[in-house]
Formats: sequence, structure tokens, C-alpha cells
Amino acid sequence: MTTRVLLASGNAKKLAELRRMVDGAAITGLDVLGLGDVDAYPEPVEDGASFEENALIKAREAVARTGLPSLADDSGITVDALNGMPGILSARWSGGKGDAANNELLLAQIADVPQQRRGAGFVSVCALVLPDGSEKIVRGEWRGAIVQESRGGGGFGYDPLFLPDDAADGRTAGELSPAEKDARSHRHQALVQLLPALAELAG
Repeated sequence: MTTRVLLASGNAKKLAELRRMVDGAAITGLDVLGLGDVDAYPEPVEDGASFEENALIKAREAVARTGLPSLADDSGITVDALNGMPGILSARWSGGKGDAANNELLLAQIADVPQQRRGAGFVSVCALVLPDGSEKIVRGEWRGAIVQESRGGGGFGYDPLFLPDDAADGRTAGELSPAEKDARSHRHQALVQLLPALAELAG
């Protein structure tokens, strides 16, 4: 018997990443669905004051709407020179104009900041909510710095601007292969902590 779990996201790359991780952990009997696999419902208002609150809002709504165990991620980039912003506003930083506009705005805002003070961190908080009301929240952070100009067409969001501290070869997150990013990213660090719970769900 297969257990279905819903990733409450319409982001195909996030769904593919979670499926790769489940396969890599040799978890069988678990069918990972995305929002495109269930009946459509209105997106909840993400009015939380933290990544944790917004992840829970999305996961709880998904359980209420579908009755399925649901996992939601809230993630973004925190820039030291901007006092931790964009943070939870990362996806909407340019007013909803998309990744390229978000990146351009961020670069413009720290254009005068020297490289040694362009520290930043990708943060991912994942919430797993079950139909019985139990909840598990995990957090991952990937530290690095913001480069002077966009590099690389891989990944999504702010990946082309983010130079990880663990990038010995000087490549941005946007220049890493999916497998390389999976092994190091903030979302990977968070999701790894949920794999035991997902394995338990699968029985």
C-alpha cells in the first residue's frame, strides 16, 4: 500500500528535489504529490511574521483542504547588510515581478556594499503536518555571500547571486548541478531532518 504525502507547493523544482531525496533515502511506499496533483484550492494568505509561521500556515491549509499528510516549505534569503531582509518577503521583494526583478533590486540595494560585508544566508523552514494534528518543524541554513552580478542559469530564485561559503571553486548556487545543490542547500538540510518522519509515514 502506498502512502500519499502532499508538498504544498506549485514549484516543480521543489517537488523534483523532494522526490529525489525520498528516492535517495530508499524510502519506498511513499507517493509525493504536488499541488498540481490535487484539486485546486485558494492559496492561504502567508501573513506570518517568520518562516516557521508561514510554513505552518501552508501545511495546515493543505491538510484541511485535502486530508493528506502535508509538507510545506517557506524559504528565502537573508542579507546581513539589509538587516536580514528580504527574509520572508524574498519571493515578493520586487512586488511580485519575478526572480529576475527580485535579483536586480537586491543587487541595486547593496551596490555600494564591499564584498567582505555582503554576507547572506539561504533559510528554509519545512513543516510536516499530519491529519491527526501532529506537527514537525525543521530549519536549515546555507551561509554565503552575494556576488556583484548574476552568474549561472541553474536553480531558481536568488541562486545566481549566492556564492556559498562551501564553494571552493567559486561557483554560485546558480552554477551548481541539481545534485550538487541538493547535497548542500538550505532546503536539503531541512528536508534531511524530515526523512525519518516520512519513512515512518511510508511504514
